[in-house]
Amino acid sequence: MGAEDRQQSILEWVHKQKHVEVEDIAQRFGVTTQTIRRDINKLCEQGLLRRRYGGVSLPPNTSIAPVENEQVRHFAAKQQMAHRVAEDIPEGSTVSLGVGSTIEFVARALIHHQSLRILTNNLRVASALSGNPGIEVIVSGGQYRHNHHDVVGPEVTSFFSSFITDFGIISTGSMAPEHGLMDYDIREAEVSRAIIANTRTRLLVADHSKWSRSSHCKVASFKYVDRFYTDLMYDKQRTALPEELKIIECRKPPAQIA
Repeated sequence: MGAEDRQQSILEWVHKQKHVEVEDIAQRFGVTTQTIRRDINKLCEQGLLRRRYGGVSLPPNTSIAPVENEQVRHFAAKQQMAHRVAEDIPEGSTVSLGVGSTIEFVARALIHHQSLRILTNNLRVASALSGNPGIEVIVSGGQYRHNHHDVVGPEVTSFFSSFITDFGIISTGSMAPEHGLMDYDIREAEVSRAIIANTRTRLLVADHSKWSRSSHCKVASFKYVDRFYTDLMYDKQRTALPEELKIIECRKPPAQIA
């Protein structure tokens, strides 16, 4: 098991048990405690876990929980994609960040930048970036969604329409070559469309599982995306996408046996 898969397993385990000892983790995965501490350090740096009493536990309860169960799925892929996106965002940029757990991972990866301006309707993003005074965060007004910790509605689309940002970063509920990007809630789709329409460089961040999902609210076709960050891309999908779309794979697919 690689480090990223092990870290995802650790995160899932802690979410079930609330607190796990370092020694128990090392024994379960058959590695040294030093290796597990390195894994824990990486997870804690992103605010996903915290060290406590010789082990690791969930972060303190807050009104905006850093990670919920649905975010744990595909953790390694989201982490890889987020870090690659962060590498491509220059200091001093103005960035629009949309809805979804993948976008929260991007925000956490941006925390080490020294100078950014962030526009968002996602309160998880604002919370993730709150520890860096060099990052200016501007949050939209709108209708608050308790389960998602974001705001939606006409105030949000008007908010994003008031700016032209250097980078607009969105995720999506599902994808299909013939229909493009789709979401489960029309209000989420409207947010993503507003970001796409008011930025110089349009970035999509979505793992390969989104190809197999089905949602019904149209966002945009792939021709409205400049860069597509994903964990892996199979030829079936690649050949159906516009030639000018820059595809950035953050994890290569396993070798296939003929």
